[in-house]
Amino acid sequence: MSTAFAYTRVSGKGQMEGHGLQRQHDAIRKFAAGSGYQLTGVYSEEGISGTKGESSRPAFQRMVTDILRNGVNHVIVESLDRLARDLQIQLQLCTYLASKKIELISAATGENISRAIMADPMKRALVQIQGVFSELDKSLVVRKLRNGREKAREASSSRTLSGRRKCEGRKSLRESRPELLERARQLYRKPRKGIRRTLAEVGGILFEEGFCTTSGKAYAPAQIKRLLGC
Repeated sequence: MSTAFAYTRVSGKGQMEGHGLQRQHDAIRKFAAGSGYQLTGVYSEEGISGTKGESSRPAFQRMVTDILRNGVNHVIVESLDRLARDLQIQLQLCTYLASKKIELISAATGENISRAIMADPMKRALVQIQGVFSELDKSLVVRKLRNGREKAREASSSRTLSGRRKCEGRKSLRESRPELLERARQLYRKPRKGIRRTLAEVGGILFEEGFCTTSGKAYAPAQIKRLLGC
């Protein structure tokens, strides 16, 4: 029996009060039981519009992280419009999942949406291109993470020798670290094609490039959000 995660989404208060999430969960659970899937996790977005991309979906981000961590490679949605209503966002999210070898399945139709995408030559090429850049990003992350750790150790050693710790005073990060703000904006800026980086990914890349907190740690997504003013 294959393992799978369930992904549900409601956009408005009316849907939440009407138990839209529970209805979706019941439909997915019924489909999974009859199709040989074992649900091992449910990820729900409440009050998230179907026109929002991956960067605005915290549950979607957690789901992908958990998938890559534990090897589950199937995601079941009640229907494709529960993933997204906007066709462009649908394609972005579907190709993003496909590029990571995650199969998306619709409980309403039983269709393996990822396989349908891969059957289309143009969409398959888009997935392959995104996969290449994912591998490239992974290699760059490993190298930059190593460099970032070395810089953090050097900075820590320097502070110990001088008997002082770096202090940014009472100014906000936006005021005290203009170079950090500019780099964060560059990393978070939506690309012409593809998926915008998450706040966590921006924080990770900044850390790898040597931008870290006074304690030598990576900036948390909440800190990046305040920095960008979003």
